[in-house]
Amino acid sequence: MRPLAPGVHQLLGRPPHMMNAYLVEDVLVDAGTPAARKRIARQLDGRRLAAHVVTHAHPDHFGSSHALCERYDVPLWAGSRDVEAIQDARPVPAPGLLPALLAKMPMPDPHPVARGLAEGDEVAGFTVLDAPGHSPGHIALWRDHDGVLICGDVFFNVLRPAPPPRFLTHDVERNRESMRRLAELRPKLVLFGHGRPLRDPDRLRRLVG
Repeated sequence: MRPLAPGVHQLLGRPPHMMNAYLVEDVLVDAGTPAARKRIARQLDGRRLAAHVVTHAHPDHFGSSHALCERYDVPLWAGSRDVEAIQDARPVPAPGLLPALLAKMPMPDPHPVARGLAEGDEVAGFTVLDAPGHSPGHIALWRDHDGVLICGDVFFNVLRPAPPPRFLTHDVERNRESMRRLAELRPKLVLFGHGRPLRDPDRLRRLVG
């Protein structure tokens, strides 16, 4: 587990930085695919968990949520407009034929969501921000006092900061609005669902113009 800021750790992935999960104080943020279950558990065993938060209802973020919530007996929290998609394990697809085909693939196990998160809620010292577009109920987590932003998939940073792929994004224009909103925060540390951490507060602003 890699420390990134006070109380914030990035869990080790395989391959590194491809599908990220984070431990924020005693809250697990995102849970990768179903195949990540054992790898995440090895890093969490022996630690006290209070809750598990999912930034959005895509199977590479809630893939291991059911197994981990059961293992550690913790509640699952997610953006209120993504609750049904997680509980039914039926993410809302992006427009087009390819997303419709992807939606027919096997999905992770569903799990009840104990708390639907909304703008302004607090999670482990972070403020919940509504950041819809990539999914209808996508959320980000923002810590104002030191400028740490967990942005989920509002941005990708696989090769460089960029929007998420269009064919995976429910509403491209709403996601662009979320990108602009988060960039204007000028975060000092950005943590992505996919890609390496970023410590340049101007990179996102340059991306959104």
